[in-house]
Amino acid sequence: MQARIADRLWTVARTLFGALCLLMAYASFQYLYVRSGGSPGSLPSKFASAGLDVPAHFFASGLALALVPVQLSPAIRRHWPALHRLGGWLSVAVIVLGGLSGLSLARDAHGGAVTATSFAIIALGWLYTLWRGMHAVLARDLAGHRRWMARCIAVSSAAISLRLFQAFGMGVLGLPFEVAYPFSAWLCWPFNLLACEWLLHRAGRQR
Repeated sequence: MQARIADRLWTVARTLFGALCLLMAYASFQYLYVRSGGSPGSLPSKFASAGLDVPAHFFASGLALALVPVQLSPAIRRHWPALHRLGGWLSVAVIVLGGLSGLSLARDAHGGAVTATSFAIIALGWLYTLWRGMHAVLARDLAGHRRWMARCIAVSSAAISLRLFQAFGMGVLGLPFEVAYPFSAWLCWPFNLLACEWLLHRAGRQR
């Protein structure tokens, strides 16, 4: 009975997480249409005057998040493994593009060196976890592949946690953007990775 309840709760949690990934992907794609507007120095105006790394990062990151529900789906892995593999290789391409462009964008992050350092760590962590996941699957270590790709997804979804922490800091705690944004940038990825490690540990104990 308890196992059945736990399975249902996990299904609900996975569905909600997938919905958040799709919502964030939609928001990322929306930024691709930003051409002008906003006061000088604002985020939209910076995007409008930036180079190709901005659209590359938002497109790649958005597509990577949109693929998360597909890659996490047990039904797809079980019944349509070819679709899972296709989604996997597409994820590799967009994460490499998103990670490299994110590393480039980190230099000009709002909030200066503090925020830039965190974003650079996220970009490098994204690429590293992807590399470990692909190395594992090529070595036919499927258990290791799942663990490292779970960590890769945790890093991918730092974009979601960043906005949630920022909204909490500004909306609930009343912090100004200049404080909430760097603070959230340093909270998002450690929080996600700790949650991921807890879930992996819990899953390992249940086997």
